[in-house]
Amino acid sequence: MRRIMNLTTKVLIGMVLGLIVGLGINWTDIFLMNGSLMMADSFINEYIVNGLFHVVGKMFVNALKMLVVPLVFFSLICGVCGIGDIKLLGRIGTKSFALYMLTTAIAIATAIIISASIGIGEGMNAVTESTFTGKDAPALSEVLIKIIPTNPIQAMAESEMLSIIFFSILVGISILLVGKKAKGLVSNVEILNEVMMKMVGLVMSLAPYAVFCLLAKAMANLGVDLLIELIGYVLVLIGVLLFHLFVTLQTVLFVFSRLNPLVFLKKIRNAQIFAFSTSSSNATIPVTLRTVTERMGVNNSVASFTVPFGATINMDGTAIMQGVATVFIANVYNVDLGIAGYLTVILMSVLASIGTAGVPGVGLIMLSMVFAQVGLPMEGIGLILGVDRLLDMVRTAVNVSGDAVVSSVVAKSEGKLDTSIFDDPDAGAFDVDETHIDEATEKELAETVSAAQDR
Repeated sequence: MRRIMNLTTKVLIGMVLGLIVGLGINWTDIFLMNGSLMMADSFINEYIVNGLFHVVGKMFVNALKMLVVPLVFFSLICGVCGIGDIKLLGRIGTKSFALYMLTTAIAIATAIIISASIGIGEGMNAVTESTFTGKDAPALSEVLIKIIPTNPIQAMAESEMLSIIFFSILVGISILLVGKKAKGLVSNVEILNEVMMKMVGLVMSLAPYAVFCLLAKAMANLGVDLLIELIGYVLVLIGVLLFHLFVTLQTVLFVFSRLNPLVFLKKIRNAQIFAFSTSSSNATIPVTLRTVTERMGVNNSVASFTVPFGATINMDGTAIMQGVATVFIANVYNVDLGIAGYLTVILMSVLASIGTAGVPGVGLIMLSMVFAQVGLPMEGIGLILGVDRLLDMVRTAVNVSGDAVVSSVVAKSEGKLDTSIFDDPDAGAFDVDETHIDEATEKELAETVSAAQDR
């Protein structure tokens, strides 16, 4: 019997092909620089790279973002009602926040120590033609105030995750206070949550093609020239990111939960690929949520809180970038930050992660704030601006992995993790055709709708 290729394998193939095609287009640009060849080059860039690839990739990312708000809203309400204990909800929130802040602090401290030890950027010419205008990160007081939305609908429209989390939890608690009379409402919300998870499956069935387009476009525009020029910075940053993923996070997972890190790494692969492709923790929420619940056995009552919460405040990968970039730029401009300066960087990065959205490019906004605080020249960001898009993809995958680690640890500590699902390599695998509709069910639903219309 022929074995059907599963979705993960298809996505990996799309990822590899996208990298190859993208680099091929980038290298081809060098040879298509005269006469009719120039027209061919223009056609490829305009209609293929920035046309077809851009449109397909952007549509897929938009489809993922479309699912985030309703999925988080319904899932959190189900989660709160499923917990049924407000004190337990408080424990989950406290544990999640503490673990996210701990891993972020460890991440940037590790980045600074390794970067300073290697001495990246020493003796490099600081001349750059790139420019970057720094943006102010929101004040902590403003972040705290905006947790409570003045208009929940507006907060949902603008994807203000902390506000959405607060409102959803409040709705869930209120339903619990209503009691038995709300039983029908809870049942309907659970059905809507299940519908949203099916919608995630539908969108993900297009993932191999979208991943191909996203990576082909990114590599066609980036190429390898910039990587070669900044090879030291790129290698150190990727090295620290991989160290944090494979050593720090897996140590946290094993020490606090005794779960098998190798099993975890195998099961988180889907979410990592989507995070790498989209460079957005928020856009990856539907995939992460499904992965931790169906692949790892985390109860929805925990995952519905820890995953969107982590996508908002967990910035391990971004914190690592800030640590490496700070050391790099300080060495390039011969600025001695000292112990006090590096401690300031650690504190600023941890605090900034609370109020910064999980969207592409957010790391540069946070970095500009850190540079302004420690007195590094803002134009230094121009040196790393060219390669940031590629590195943003890697650090987002690390961020999403951290969300899954904390979700698993918190769930295990509260007895909300099914170890039989976690240990089962095939549990929740994306192997089934999510677009299949059972004919009997389809006919039954059609008859139900027809009967309702007749009435």
